[in-house]
Amino acid sequence: MRAAEPDPYRDTWVRYLGYANEVGESFRSLVPVPVVWASYGVATAYVTADAIDKGWRASTAHAQDPDQAMQVGVAVVDTFIWQSLASVAIPGVTINRLCATSLALLGALTRWPLPVRRWTTTALGLAAIPLIINPIDRTVDFLMDSSLRKLYRAPGEPPTPN
Repeated sequence: MRAAEPDPYRDTWVRYLGYANEVGESFRSLVPVPVVWASYGVATAYVTADAIDKGWRASTAHAQDPDQAMQVGVAVVDTFIWQSLASVAIPGVTINRLCATSLALLGALTRWPLPVRRWTTTALGLAAIPLIINPIDRTVDFLMDSSLRKLYRAPGEPPTPN
């Protein structure tokens, strides 16, 4: 039996490109806004590349299937939406709000100089990234399994692993 081919977008260092916008949001108080937007560009490129890869894999896996186009479409759409929510939108908003709130609270509750407050906020944002990943991933799985995936999954078919 042949071992499954590793997924370069999920099983290698490339996966960390999906977190670029969270790093950008963590540094928002220290860097120009275009740098933050560039981090979203990197994360969006990752999401797009992963969706294209999953479409290519589906086309290969279903080469003889008369519903190949549907299988490819489902793979691309499911991956793009899941990754957009779990890797870009929800974590980006989460880190943005965490950092903005912490910066405001540090300003109201401490006499720390602004550079110290900004670096503290950045450190909090970076430290939160590993803590939010799994809960966000599981929440997006649940949301998609409860909604969109019902449209294209056969009854009784297990959820797709992300």
